[in-house]
Amino acid sequence: MQQSVKITRTSDGVNLAWATAGSGPTLIKASNWLSHLQFDLDSPVWRHWIYFLAGHFHLIRYDERGCGMSDWEVSDLAQERWFDDFDAIVKVAKPVKPFILLGISQGGAAAMNYAARYPEQVSHLILYGAYARGWNERGDIEDVQRRRAVNQLTRLGWGQNNPVYRQLFTSRFVPDATREQLGWFNELCRKTTTPENATRLMDERGRVNVTDLLSRVQVPTLVLHSNEDEAVPLTEGKLLATHIPNAQFVMLESRNHILLEDEPAWARFKEAVLAFTGVTPQPGAEDPIFAALSPRERDILQGIADGKTNIEIGRQLFISEKTVRNHITRIFEKLGVQSRAQAIVLAKDKRLRPR
Repeated sequence: MQQSVKITRTSDGVNLAWATAGSGPTLIKASNWLSHLQFDLDSPVWRHWIYFLAGHFHLIRYDERGCGMSDWEVSDLAQERWFDDFDAIVKVAKPVKPFILLGISQGGAAAMNYAARYPEQVSHLILYGAYARGWNERGDIEDVQRRRAVNQLTRLGWGQNNPVYRQLFTSRFVPDATREQLGWFNELCRKTTTPENATRLMDERGRVNVTDLLSRVQVPTLVLHSNEDEAVPLTEGKLLATHIPNAQFVMLESRNHILLEDEPAWARFKEAVLAFTGVTPQPGAEDPIFAALSPRERDILQGIADGKTNIEIGRQLFISEKTVRNHITRIFEKLGVQSRAQAIVLAKDKRLRPR
């Protein structure tokens, strides 16, 4: 995927990195924990999000202050700056208005704030895993104690080579992740910000309270939330859907705060977003037959389509030749083919898209 990365400077002197990719209706994604404009494209936790959004929309996204490709050495990380920074990105990007606005997790606060202030500029508001009340504002004493303990461990061990400290945090976001996915997420966190910034940002998330904005959001709104989300409880999604006038609510069957590519909830999310925004899959989209494949199976099928041997595919994916053969057996069963030649023809005719 081709993207263009640029830098803009805020009124208080912070350099924010932002990127554009794809074509179609403009969709601006408010920043959320944790992002890196470049590394996200290779992450098995985030890349399918970026590819889906850029595959159907003109996607504009940015790294929040203190993270990713934006400035790390920042004195002010207060939530009020989230709103100012979103404004700054909109002004410099000059999107076609009205545009679609996406708020994931903490990004929901900035998205709702903008939609309430400038309803004429927003055609649709999409909130996934979002909340109006941070963890310190929900009245759950035990959860507050747990999060404060995790924050303290983060301050002490985030930057160490041993990922155990970061995993205390990341495992709440993707409890059903594979070892590969969790390892990528742990490493992404380390590459994305400092221990001090991570702690400050988590503390700031806890202080969020924008409940007074909900009734002022007058744009068409879609709220999606995982029913067993371990990072943001389902009650927070229901709170948004209840108090934002005429909001649509979709409950997803998942434990993950960040939906993974091979779970049914991800397919349901994509379906709901496209239906809500009135966007149809673009010409040349791959056939739904490949939806049955896991991310690893897709990689192996792509290797077959590229003419690679099992040994070459194994080396590329760091798995044994025997493991490749076992995967190929399952791929053939799922696709209803009996040979590599048939698999290659199917991949090309049905437009298998690289991840």
